[in-house]
Amino acid sequence: MSALSSPSRGAKFDALSKQLAPLRAWWSSLPLRERRLVLLAGAVVGIFLAWSLAIVPAWRTVRDAPAQIDALDAQLQTMQRLAAESRELRSAPTIPATQSAAALQTASARLGDKAKLSLQGDRAVLTLEGVDSEPLRSWLAEARSGARARPIEAQLARGPQGFTGTVTVSFGVSP
Repeated sequence: MSALSSPSRGAKFDALSKQLAPLRAWWSSLPLRERRLVLLAGAVVGIFLAWSLAIVPAWRTVRDAPAQIDALDAQLQTMQRLAAESRELRSAPTIPATQSAAALQTASARLGDKAKLSLQGDRAVLTLEGVDSEPLRSWLAEARSGARARPIEAQLARGPQGFTGTVTVSFGVSP
């Protein structure tokens, strides 16, 4: 089979050789000094391409890797902390619905007149009007830990005065 493909290769080589013939003639016509200058210019361009396409990206990766590793480690620690907190909350005993409702009402009272809590069976809907992020975060943390409530749905919009919308939580059941 290689004997059959050899003439084909030879024909391709001959065609390429014919196409390069003007370039070889031009090269031969150049004086030695100009050939050296062309080779030097080609080497400079080749070194520049190798530098910009191979060395600089690798160098940048090596330089940025420690900062990226630190950031990923911090994210991992945060995720592990949240996973541990989730396991802890899942293993916490269920509290009665009346106690959960009272804890939610106490947490909602801290938000003042910017929030209104309505209880509907084993669910509670908190309606917000311009509540800042920190008090809302505190309310969610207290609802999760104190009332053992789980957020089911949140429809919030952030405006210039804070968050507006509703947060629905379920309570009185095992989280």
